[in-house]
Amino acid sequence: MRGKQATIWDIAVKLNISISTVSRALRNAADINPETKKAVLKLASELDYQPNAIASSLRNSKTNIIGIIVPEFIHAYFPKVILGVQDVANQSGYKLMISQSGESLEIEKANIHAMVSSRVDGLIMALSRETDTYDHILSVQKRGIPVVFFNRFADELTGSKVLVDDYKGAFEAVDYLIRTGCRRIAHLAGPEKLTMSGNRIKGYLDALKAHNIPVLEELIIPCDFMEGKARQATQHLLNMKERPDAIFVVNDPTAIEALICLKENNVRIPDEISLICFSNAPHSTFVDPPLSAIVQPLFKIGQTAARLLIGQVEQGKNFIPSTEKLETELVIRKSTRPLF
Repeated sequence: MRGKQATIWDIAVKLNISISTVSRALRNAADINPETKKAVLKLASELDYQPNAIASSLRNSKTNIIGIIVPEFIHAYFPKVILGVQDVANQSGYKLMISQSGESLEIEKANIHAMVSSRVDGLIMALSRETDTYDHILSVQKRGIPVVFFNRFADELTGSKVLVDDYKGAFEAVDYLIRTGCRRIAHLAGPEKLTMSGNRIKGYLDALKAHNIPVLEELIIPCDFMEGKARQATQHLLNMKERPDAIFVVNDPTAIEALICLKENNVRIPDEISLICFSNAPHSTFVDPPLSAIVQPLFKIGQTAARLLIGQVEQGKNFIPSTEKLETELVIRKSTRPLF
């Protein structure tokens, strides 16, 4: 059974002083006798006194806790972003409450409810793949709790956003494939409702058009981040009478599924089919062959999201939401052909 936690009252009784005196000593107030403060701090340490954060937040209307909700922890993308958030939160005196939705809309709703009930000062989040209604997020914003979105969000949602230049990254990836001689380029896409999926498709399409390559709808297959879907989509491409000679993939977990399917079919990569994706996961370099990728600055994404949220928390109604767009980098490895 857990022992009783020491309180300000316990310290006051043992030292025969008032509760207000103990409180001022713990806050390092200037008007407290140095000897009294020393005695209070010594006894507080001996009793392992811990301030009551909930009571303090009720008095100050601020907890210095921010929440982050991500779709999953399985792949390296979201944990690396969380580390960036934590870096800024620690420097700014904020604690971090972390949860994951498991790609479920209902769990996402429950996570938001739990965090709001815990009186977080604000939220950072990436939507689950199932999220196609937004009332649970809008109700939080109506209560004055700021929400910053990253990676996965929808155009219907307002608030600060952190994203990479998905369009430019996709354009550069497909342009590179074309310059290596690829002409029949497939795209394994993300969920249509997500803004980043649309921007990556647009970059893919515009790169084809820039080189006067016809757009073939049968080569664009949504994969929706569901396990096994990319392998099915890749097998579908391989079963075509005329196979693609390259595949541009929405993210690296999807690309690894595609890679597995290609190898199961004894496809020589990149000689027969080149493969490139959006990525910054370490395992992209460990697979055989290592994946060419549009690398995203994950740690910086987290740092930027945290700065935007903390800025909004501290400025309150005077804060103007903004969108921060970060640059990507095209990194060529062995899953794509070299330039001539």
